[in-house]
Amino acid sequence: MNSIVELDVHLSFSKNRKIATSYRDQQLYDTFLLSCSLLITARDNSKNLKFMDESQKALISHVLRLTKNCLSFDFIGSSTDESADDMNNVQIPTAWRPAFLDLNTLKLFFDLYQILPNGLASYSISCLVQMTSVRRSLFSNTERTKFLTHLVEGVRNILTNLHGLSDPDNYHEFCRLLARLKSNYQLGELIAVPCYPEAIQLIAKFTVQSLHLWLFAPNSVHYLLTLWQRMVASVPYVKSPDPHLLGTYTPEVIKAYIESRLDAVPLIVRDNLEDPLDDLCMVQQQLEQLSVIERCEYNKTCSLLVQHFDQKAREYENLVQTPNANPIDITVHELQLTWLVYIIGSAIVGRLSVTTSDEHDTMDGELVIRVLQLMSLTDARLPQAGCEKLELAMLSFLDQVRKMHSSEQAQKANVYKRLTEVFGLSDEQMLLSFINRKIITNLKFWGRSEQIITKTLMLLSDLSVHFNSVRKLARLDEVQFMLTHHTSEHFPFLGTNSSLSEMRCRTMFYTSLGRLLMFDLGEDEERFYNFLTPLTNQFENLGTVLMDANSFPNDEAKKAVIGLARDLRGLALPLNARIQYTMLFEWLYYTDYLPILLRAVDLWAHDPAVTTPVLKLFAELVHCRTQRLAGNVSSPMGILLFREASKLICIYGNRILQLEVPRDRLYPMKLKGIAICFLILKNSLGGNYVNCGVFKLYGDDTLDSVLNIVAKLILSIQQNDLLEYPKLSSAYYNLLNCLSQDHVTYLAALEPCAFVYILESLTKGLAALDSAIYISCCTILDSIVSYIFKQLQLKVSTFPNKKLRSLTQENEKFLKVVEINSELLQSMMSSLLNNVLAEDCRNQWSMSRPLLVLILLYEDFYRSLKESIICGQPVEKQHTMAQWFDDLMLGIERNVSSKNKEKFTQNLSTFRRDVVNLPKTMAYSTENSYQAYTETNYSISV
Repeated sequence: MNSIVELDVHLSFSKNRKIATSYRDQQLYDTFLLSCSLLITARDNSKNLKFMDESQKALISHVLRLTKNCLSFDFIGSSTDESADDMNNVQIPTAWRPAFLDLNTLKLFFDLYQILPNGLASYSISCLVQMTSVRRSLFSNTERTKFLTHLVEGVRNILTNLHGLSDPDNYHEFCRLLARLKSNYQLGELIAVPCYPEAIQLIAKFTVQSLHLWLFAPNSVHYLLTLWQRMVASVPYVKSPDPHLLGTYTPEVIKAYIESRLDAVPLIVRDNLEDPLDDLCMVQQQLEQLSVIERCEYNKTCSLLVQHFDQKAREYENLVQTPNANPIDITVHELQLTWLVYIIGSAIVGRLSVTTSDEHDTMDGELVIRVLQLMSLTDARLPQAGCEKLELAMLSFLDQVRKMHSSEQAQKANVYKRLTEVFGLSDEQMLLSFINRKIITNLKFWGRSEQIITKTLMLLSDLSVHFNSVRKLARLDEVQFMLTHHTSEHFPFLGTNSSLSEMRCRTMFYTSLGRLLMFDLGEDEERFYNFLTPLTNQFENLGTVLMDANSFPNDEAKKAVIGLARDLRGLALPLNARIQYTMLFEWLYYTDYLPILLRAVDLWAHDPAVTTPVLKLFAELVHCRTQRLAGNVSSPMGILLFREASKLICIYGNRILQLEVPRDRLYPMKLKGIAICFLILKNSLGGNYVNCGVFKLYGDDTLDSVLNIVAKLILSIQQNDLLEYPKLSSAYYNLLNCLSQDHVTYLAALEPCAFVYILESLTKGLAALDSAIYISCCTILDSIVSYIFKQLQLKVSTFPNKKLRSLTQENEKFLKVVEINSELLQSMMSSLLNNVLAEDCRNQWSMSRPLLVLILLYEDFYRSLKESIICGQPVEKQHTMAQWFDDLMLGIERNVSSKNKEKFTQNLSTFRRDVVNLPKTMAYSTENSYQAYTETNYSISV
């Protein structure tokens, strides 16, 4: 019953919820009481239970699972992700209060845990986890205190004898139970429990032991750290006179975490065990929790970190200076320092969530200088050797430093006092200079590591994303060096020897450089073209190879194309001002560099490694971001750019249509490129910088050619693939939306098969679960049927001047196609009307617009649907329903003006409200009515 949405996809979500809610209200509590009574019987007769008997064991297992599922029921229909339920409250209904006020219910599961064997006992803890999470409003303050007291006492008893915790499942569920204690109860409430001092001591001891046993159930550590994180975060809000004792025990937890990570490294290296540092997501999650815990008794945390760091750094320095040192010993120390650098980074960023003092600033400064000193040591070794994991930790640390110094609080910090003494870094500007020197070093020496290059460029991107930061960065010598030396000689990852995966970093690099360059560029063309010199040289060399009909391009030329496309796309992204964007376009167009890219697509159309970057580059170039392509009426830039983009789509489209692709490679080899072509055309036409009427006026077939090839590309896609690939469906429907708004005459002039394909795709889109697609389909359908309606009006128009208002021959054919395929439009009207009658009606405003026009087009069909719905009601309700349908069209005129549509939307809102409130004895579905009615195949009403 809880998973009915998955079991019956034919029911709407609201219908599913109605069934589940009805079951909750009528049966679930009784089911829970029954399962509890069976468990009580099992507990009271535990001596007679034979767990070696598989049938008895299975029975107990099923009853425990039944109880757990009752407590895990989605009571209010809010749970959409089972993996994210660990900190959610359980919305137990008020009717269940007696079961929870009876403390014997709680005792039952603690008792079962003590008597059940491993494999079953974890289910009883799972039930306790859910009971711990019941909503606070289920109890009064007194009742909640009583419930919590018994809960904590039960936890204390388990921790006292550690019964069953050697079993991984029991251990994991018990850790979840501890985390729920703080997620649902305030620290002040926990302190008020009489046995709190003993319980918190035992929890601390259990946490310390768990951290040292890092190989046993490592995924459970998350819950223990969550408990301590939440308790420490609550300290400022505690009003209880009783001590919370966290200052006594959190240093023990921090010490255990640090020492357990350090002690684990030699075992991992020498025995070749799985390294937790390989799971960076898990590491970052734990560090975020640790950053809060560390700030409790921060002086003790800093002293411990300084002690361990100084020892390991000194030993490491001696090792690297010793000839023929054991490589394993060096690796062990590098990985130990990796953990320490990560933990120090979490410690200093924790200051952002607390009030700091001068003493804490000084401590942070001590930690920072030690990592910077280590960084200087490892950088000096980079020409010979380096540790990738340690470098990643240092990048994480620098990112934490960036966060710390980007806050206003940090400007008042006393951190720079020690930095000045050791490194001469007296202010933020000098610290930024140091960070950028590290960025340059990594880009120079770590070209072989995609992970380090990516993280380094992310740091540069984060530094350059805000105006205030860019203003400071632009004045740095290190930044000016990057702006004038962005070549493969200085940054090897820019070379053609890089792997294809490493080349993806180039877009991010040039985006950051573009932001820094644009800050004070103004109209300085000379400086801009000097910046482009390395790219100019690459284009000149590439043009020599690609544009020579007698030469055969090699893999190096292919990689140059990929690199250039990524570089230029990255550079175009931040060029939001028209002046600077015009400089880039003129450099590309008037130096004949765009034909080189078109030639590359023609040569390697079968290779998405080449075509995808070039297509994405053009999608960015034609994007009128912040109106950078609009505003200058005397400039032909928009038209010239559109012509080049159209050539690209035609070249790629003609080649890809001839390509036979296996089904399992269809998306990467073909559909992805087609989706980007749709995006290019949509950005071009939707940017409003091209007057499309100019092409026909001057006999230019650019627009017709690109629209024709796009129609062929559309027809090459199977209908089922449209919704299977989200990026493809988004690009397709967005393009149709653009065409239907400003180029609906083109849609009307399509071949009948193409127009029918579009109607069929709209039918599928109206049944999609994605709201964005549904809204787009409604908008597209509204534009198409409104155009049809207007053309029909012209057909019967008595307008005196037929030259001004007459139906063209093309539109005569179009209306004939529409008439032949009326069933498709009628089915969409049925679908929209069915949506109105359904309880989970989505996007009412969007769907009301095409619904009105369809009603006006197919009045006979609408009348039949209406009558079938009315007849489907009980006799006493039919008159009321008929009146509501009459009111739906009250005040509606026979036109498709915005005013008329708005009136219909208001009527529809009232109609839907009345229908939803009407007690239902029969379904409102129009599907049966549609199937019966279409046999008569009514044509459009005029």
